Amino acid sequence: MTQDTDLSHIPWHTLSAEQAASQFEVDPTQGLSAAQAEDRRTRFGPNELIDRGVKSPWLILLDQFKETMVIVLIIAAVISGLLGEVKDTIAILVIVILNAALGFTQEYRAEQAMAALKKMATPRVKVRRGGEVQHADATSLVPGDVILLEAGDSVPADARVIEAANLRVQEAALTGESTAVDKVVDFRADTHAAIGDRHNMVYMGTAVTMGRGSAIVVDTGMRTELGNIAEMIQTVESGPTPLQRRMAAMGRSLAIVALVIVAIVIGLGLLRGEDLGDLVLTGVAMAVAVVPEGLPAVVTIALALGAQRMLKRRALIRKLPAVETLGSVTVICSDKTGTLTENRMTVVVLDVAEQRATMEEVMRDRQPALRAADPPKEPISATQALVLAGSTLCNDAIIREDKEATGDFSTVGDPTEAALVVAAARFGLWKDDLDKTFPRLAEVPFTSERKLMTTVHKVPIHTDSLVVNPYIRQMLEAEEMPYLVVTKGAVDQLLEVSDRVWVNDRFVPLDVEWRERVRSANEGLAREGLRVLGVALRPLKELVPESSAGDAEEGSAYEKDLAIVGMVGMMDPPRAEVKDAVHTAKTAGIRPMMITGDHPLTAMRIAQDLGIVDRGLSAADSPGAPSSSQPAAAPPASTHDRVITGQELTRMTDDDLYQAVSEVSVFARVAPEHKLRIVEALQRRGEIAAMTGDGVNDAPALRKADIGVAMGITGTDVSKEASDMVILDDNFASIVSAVEEGRTIYDNVRKFIRYTLTSNAGEIIVMLAAPFIGMPIPLTALQILWVNLVTDGLPGLALGVEPAERNIMRRPPYPPNQSVFARGMAPAILFIGLLMGIVSLGVGYWAWRQGNPAWVTMVFMTLTLSQMGNALAIRSERDSLFTIGLLSNRAMLGAVLLTFVLQLAITYIPFLQPIFRTQALTAGELAISLGASTIVFIVSEIWKAFLRRR
Repeated sequence: MTQDTDLSHIPWHTLSAEQAASQFEVDPTQGLSAAQAEDRRTRFGPNELIDRGVKSPWLILLDQFKETMVIVLIIAAVISGLLGEVKDTIAILVIVILNAALGFTQEYRAEQAMAALKKMATPRVKVRRGGEVQHADATSLVPGDVILLEAGDSVPADARVIEAANLRVQEAALTGESTAVDKVVDFRADTHAAIGDRHNMVYMGTAVTMGRGSAIVVDTGMRTELGNIAEMIQTVESGPTPLQRRMAAMGRSLAIVALVIVAIVIGLGLLRGEDLGDLVLTGVAMAVAVVPEGLPAVVTIALALGAQRMLKRRALIRKLPAVETLGSVTVICSDKTGTLTENRMTVVVLDVAEQRATMEEVMRDRQPALRAADPPKEPISATQALVLAGSTLCNDAIIREDKEATGDFSTVGDPTEAALVVAAARFGLWKDDLDKTFPRLAEVPFTSERKLMTTVHKVPIHTDSLVVNPYIRQMLEAEEMPYLVVTKGAVDQLLEVSDRVWVNDRFVPLDVEWRERVRSANEGLAREGLRVLGVALRPLKELVPESSAGDAEEGSAYEKDLAIVGMVGMMDPPRAEVKDAVHTAKTAGIRPMMITGDHPLTAMRIAQDLGIVDRGLSAADSPGAPSSSQPAAAPPASTHDRVITGQELTRMTDDDLYQAVSEVSVFARVAPEHKLRIVEALQRRGEIAAMTGDGVNDAPALRKADIGVAMGITGTDVSKEASDMVILDDNFASIVSAVEEGRTIYDNVRKFIRYTLTSNAGEIIVMLAAPFIGMPIPLTALQILWVNLVTDGLPGLALGVEPAERNIMRRPPYPPNQSVFARGMAPAILFIGLLMGIVSLGVGYWAWRQGNPAWVTMVFMTLTLSQMGNALAIRSERDSLFTIGLLSNRAMLGAVLLTFVLQLAITYIPFLQPIFRTQALTAGELAISLGASTIVFIVSEIWKAFLRRR
C-alpha cells in the first residue's frame, strides 16, 4: 500500500478476500508487521470516534434570552427599576429567570448523544501481527490489520471477512433489524448494496453472536460506518419547533404593538403637558399589558402536565417542546421491527401437499393448547402435524410456559426456531415430550453454505405411546424403521437432497411435476414477504457410521433420499393494535410511512396488512421474492404505493426524492444517510416529520426530525439521547396516542393566548380610551401585573389541563406555517377585548361621573370578573359551556373561584388596599361590577352558537 493510495472510496464488499488483502499488501496468515502498523497509525490516526465538541453551556444559557417576548420583558423590567418600581421589576424578572432555567435544562440534555455513541468502542481485540495473535487496544487498529472474531465479541472496526465458520453477526445497531446475519467469505455484493446485504463485511459497533472468523480491517475511526453516523449526529441541526416559531412570530408582533402603544401614550401625554416620568411609567405599564407575561409559565406548565399524561400512555418526553410538536405532526416515519410488528417471528402459514392454510384458519373453531398437559388438538391433518413435529424435533430452541399469562410462551434460542416450537406447542406438540419420545442420537448443525440442519432420532418400539400418534405411526410402521431423520432448511436445498414427497399419508416419487409444485409454492410464499423453511423426513433402518456420516461443512450422508413433508411460512406479524392506530392517524390527516432496513417485500406485506398502503401492489405479484436461500430484488415500480430501496435512493437526486416522498410510503433496505435524506425531503415539502428508531443508525435522522421518537425497550443509548421522546413499549399505537395529547396541548395553548390577549386588549382599551373621554388613567402598573399574572395566570393554568375537543383526531393537523392567530382568533381577540374594555370603562365612567371615589376599583373589579366569564366561555372553540359541562374541568372551576376570592381580598383587606390602590366596594357597587362582567360570557356563548349553526 503506497503512501498516496486512496482507500476511502473502495467498495470493499465488491472485492474478493484476496483482492482486499492485496490492496493492503498483507498476508492474512501473518498480519501486519509492527513497523507497518506503526506507519499506518501515523497516517490514519487512532481507531476512535472524534467528538467535535458540544455546545457550550454558556451559549445554551445565552440563547434562552434571545426570544422577542423575553427581550421586551427585560426592557420593561429595567425601565421599571430605573423608575423605582421595584415590585414590578422583581415580578417580571422572576418569570424571565424561571423560563430561562427550564429552557437551559432541556437543551443541555439534548447534547449528550455523542457521549453515548463513544461508549460503543471496544476496549480490547485479538489481532494477528507478525504471525502471532496479540491482544491489543481497539484504538491501535489500522487498515490492513487481521482481526480474529468469535461469539461474544464486539466488532472493533469495519472489516472484510476472510474466514468464517458459522459466523453470525447481530447488526441491529446499524440496520435496525434484530435477526443476526450470516457472514460468508465467498460473497460479492453489488456496489450500492445496503449494509444488511453485505454478507462479506462486518462493521464497528456490531456484535458476533455465533461462530468464529477473521477479517481484514478496511476502515477505522471516523471512516467507519459508525464514524459516518457520528459525523452526521454532530453536524445535523434541528430547527425550532412549530410552537417556538409561532411564539417567536407572535412575540415580534406584540413587540411592535407595544412600542406603538408606548409612543402613542407618551406622545399624547406630552401634548397634554403631563410629566415625562409619569408618562414613561404609564407607557411601561401599557407595554406590560400588551405582553402576556404569564405565557412562558403557562406554556411550560401545560407542556409539563402533558408530558405527565403522556407518560401514563407509555410515552416519555425528554424535551418539553416535543409535547406540542406532536400535535403538529403531518407525517410519522416509523421503523418496522418492534414498532409496527411484534418483534417476534411467528408461523403464519402451513403449506403441505394436500393444502395450504394459514395458522388462523387451522386454529379456527379449535381451542389452542394452553398447558403442557393438554393433549394434541384435533382435527389437524396428519401432514400438518408431521411438519410441526418435525420442525420441533430438528430444533435447538427451548420453550417454557408463562405461568402468569396462560397461553403465552417464553423461548430461548434462535428466533426462527423459537417460532417453530411455539407453533407446535399451540397444538399440544410440546418439544419436551417429543424429545423424550424421540431421543436425539445424532445431528448435523446448520451452516450458511448448506442452509440445512439435520437430526437423527430413535423411534420407540411401542408406537402407541407416541405423543404424535397416529400422525407418524403409518410412516414408521410401514417399513418398521427404528430411526427417523429430520431435516429442515431452505426449500431449494431440500429439493436437491430429496427424492420423495409425503402426500395423503404415503410416499410419492418427487417427479418433475411435484418438484415444480413445491418450487412454485415456495416462491409464492416468499413473494408474500414470508421467510420459508421446508421440512423433510426419512425413516432409517440403521445409523450411518460416524466415520462416513460427513460433517456440517461438506454435508452429511443422512441428507439424502429424503421425503419432503411441507413448508412453513414465517414473519414478524403486525401488532394487533397498530392497524387501528394507523387508521386513526390517517383519519387525523397524518400520513404513516415505513422506513426499514428489512427486505422490500417483507416491508410491503406488513404495510399492506396495516393499511399504510393500499392493496394496489400485491406482494404476491412481485417477482424476485426472498426465499430462505436467495435474497430477492425489489418489487417493480407501480402507479400504486410502491417500495423504494436504499439502492434506488442512492441514485436519486434531491429533487427526485423531493417528489418521491409525496408519493411513496414504504422505504426498505435503507442506510442511515438515507433516513436523514428522507426526513430532509419531507421538511423541504413543509411537513412536520416524526421519526422513530431504535438503532445507532437512526440517531442522525432522530436528531434532524421535528420530533425524534426512540424505542424504550430495543432502543440503544445513542438513539435515546438523540431523541425528543421515548416510547416505553416500542408501540406505534403509543405514538398516535401521544399525538392526540400534543394536539390537545396546542389547542389549550391557543386558548390561553386567546384568553390572555383578550384580557390584555381589554386593559389597553381601558388605558387608551380613558384619556380621550377626559378620565384619568384608570389602572396602575401593579394592577396590570396583577391582572396579567394572577387573574390571567390561574385560569390560564387551568386551560392547560382542558380535556380534548371532540373532533381532535378527526381533523387534519394545522399547517405548520400557520400563525397562532389563524382561524379567526385575531378577530375574536379584538372583538371580545373591545367589548371587555367598553364594559369595564363604561362602569368606571358612570361611577367617575357620579363622583364615586371607588370608580378605579370598580373598573379593576369589572375587568377582572369579565375575564373569568371569558375563561369559562373560551374552554371550547365551538361547544357551549353547558354542553361540555361545568365540572369537566374542575381545575378551571377552582381557578375561577380562587381568583374571585383573591380579587375580593385585595379589595377588602385593609393592609392590601394601599399596595394595590383599591378601596372597599359597597354591595351595590360589587353587584354592578359583577352583573356587567357577565356580558362578556353571554356574548361569547352567542357567538359560538352562531359558529355552530354556520
